[in-house]
Amino acid sequence: MLVLTFSTGIVDAVGYLGLDRVFTANMTGNVVILGMALTGAEDLPILGPIVALLGFLVGATVVGRVLRKAPAGWTTASSVVFGLVGVGLAVLAAVVTGLQGVPVEAGTTAPPAALAVTGVLGVVMGGQGAAARRLAVKDVTTVVVTSTLTGLAADSRLAGGTGEGWRRRIGAVVLILAGAAVGAALLRWHIGAGLALAAVIALLAALLGHLKARETT
Repeated sequence: MLVLTFSTGIVDAVGYLGLDRVFTANMTGNVVILGMALTGAEDLPILGPIVALLGFLVGATVVGRVLRKAPAGWTTASSVVFGLVGVGLAVLAAVVTGLQGVPVEAGTTAPPAALAVTGVLGVVMGGQGAAARRLAVKDVTTVVVTSTLTGLAADSRLAGGTGEGWRRRIGAVVLILAGAAVGAALLRWHIGAGLALAAVIALLAALLGHLKARETT
């Protein structure tokens, strides 16, 4: 889950910097951007965040239904979902290589091709988020760290708590930060590079998680 959190940072950096300031994993950011855009804030997108939100909901709904009756913990279904996330990212990495208008230039309207990529990325990340939620690793949703930061502070010794799980929580925050930095750096080279790296990470996570689950059954 921590490794997938790193890849989420990469994907959101690609989305925000390369797809007209749209998050495809962090839906809180999209809702905020959409709210500001609807009041007429300058140069903020409206259609892109809506497309990403709808795609995310579709992905989360489908995976939620698929995993609804799956046993607790990592299952073969989990491996398949995370594997499909990797495949989806790999396909998108290949697709954007040949698309015109991607990445989107600042201040311009996103072309249909960029919106299509945004929508599919939303579906993929929604599926990842739903699968991660099913695994229920505390404070590691892979797609957002707001709750992680809240738990880190509220459960800290400074707040009168035990500080339990602080390493995992800090790890999630640092990794999504590092992923965003890597994604932004790779975008200077090519928009598909970050997506390709995120794809490799997701596929490795699916494989290693599946092998580990088999060892413990």
